[in-house]
Amino acid sequence: MIGEGRHSPVEDPPPAAEALPLGRATSSNNSPGRADSVVEDDAATISGRRLLSSSSSVDEEAEGAAVAGVPSVAFTPTIGPPTMDSPSRHTRESQPLLGRTESDITFNHFPEDPHFSDLLKNAESAIERGILPERIYQGSSGSYFVKNIEGKTIGVFKPKDEEPYGRLNPKWTKWMHKLCCPCCFGRSCLIPNQGYLSEAGASLVDTKLGLNIVPTTKVVRLVSETFNYSRIDRQKAKLKRNIDKRFPNVGRHFHRIGLRPKVGSFQLFVDSYKDADYWLRRFESEPPNVDVQRKFQLQFERLVVLDYIIRNTDRGNDNWLIRYNSPTAKNGTAPPQPGELQETTQSWSGSQQIIIAAIDNGLAFPFKHPDSWRAYPYHWAWLPQAKVPFSAETREHVLPQLSDPDFVEDLCADLYQLLKQDKGFDRHLFERQMSVMRGQILNLTQALKDGKSPVQLVQMPAVIVERSNGHVGTTSRFRDFSNQFTQKFQKRNPIFSWC
Repeated sequence: MIGEGRHSPVEDPPPAAEALPLGRATSSNNSPGRADSVVEDDAATISGRRLLSSSSSVDEEAEGAAVAGVPSVAFTPTIGPPTMDSPSRHTRESQPLLGRTESDITFNHFPEDPHFSDLLKNAESAIERGILPERIYQGSSGSYFVKNIEGKTIGVFKPKDEEPYGRLNPKWTKWMHKLCCPCCFGRSCLIPNQGYLSEAGASLVDTKLGLNIVPTTKVVRLVSETFNYSRIDRQKAKLKRNIDKRFPNVGRHFHRIGLRPKVGSFQLFVDSYKDADYWLRRFESEPPNVDVQRKFQLQFERLVVLDYIIRNTDRGNDNWLIRYNSPTAKNGTAPPQPGELQETTQSWSGSQQIIIAAIDNGLAFPFKHPDSWRAYPYHWAWLPQAKVPFSAETREHVLPQLSDPDFVEDLCADLYQLLKQDKGFDRHLFERQMSVMRGQILNLTQALKDGKSPVQLVQMPAVIVERSNGHVGTTSRFRDFSNQFTQKFQKRNPIFSWC
């Protein structure tokens, strides 16, 4: 759990023998025009023997780099007197340590959300200036507080390879779990190592439905020496840097010099929030006024809608947040939105005094309902708010969209574009994930129409809505056939239903 409303202790970065250069891309400056001018100026003086010796020296440098364990690179030798003080060398020295290839820049660019793009660029600039992300002490995976150039936390980055079951998870909790209790290791209903996509997918669903309770989350690539890299990666980065200094003609052809960027989820940081468990206990002894209770109920129902649709298997009272100010707080500032950065010292009141932020959505979107050891229930189902029927406001807000088959299929199409980014993407497993989500939407739609409560919703039988065995085509006949669905009920139940 990420304590986003508190100042959580952070771990020191992994010890390193010496500071390593961050990843940067190199580019060749051997333009055709420059090569032609060199050939014309030196055509009368350069002999065939001189050309042969120049080519041989370059080949020897490349061969030496290969022997040293550096990936082989292909390049064209420059015709002319060899020199270590080339123009490309001066250009390269003026580049920042955290250079990015064109693909990295495109990957971290979000035209539909310029505010998020600007914050991400600010974070990258901060890393270039030495303001590095800090590892979060809490939780069972490698996650990091990312800061801007002023040193203020603006986001939480969770690399894919440092997830609870990732190969570079810096924390030993899950390793001990796998070693001591392999039969209960992992969650058989989830695709392994796709938590970063689940985080971004929850934000996508939140945006499509206009719930506004999930801080904006997207898939990005970041590089920092405080991330957990293998010893081989660090030594390779060091070796490439040394070769680039000694043999610039070879170094300029490396795709990247330094540590490789990591892909993961980047969630905007929300300030002045506390764990829901903290405020729920306070509300038992100090109940808020009726108006605040009503607003909290509406926010709570949005959390229920989100968790049920994505079938969140890890929603406890310690991984969703509440920001609450008493009605006597000073006026003058607007209430914060979960996806926006707010100042810690802001006080707000007026139309809203309480707001929810749904974080830690990395264990959602299962490809089947839990049917093995644990049921992974929603812990909010034991709260008194779960016994209250869904309000008219919630029904009017989400029911028209969830009742529209075109909206549901558009949502599935957007999730497809998101989830297919993973190298291990499996179309068959994706269809099974969407079958579970369609079943959840079907149950939720029926519960809203019948005026049921959240606790009655979770008691409904688990449903799977599968697409018929057809192929999506361009003709209306194929489209109609492929949009036929079959409803099935889960027959097998997990052994333990309370955990």
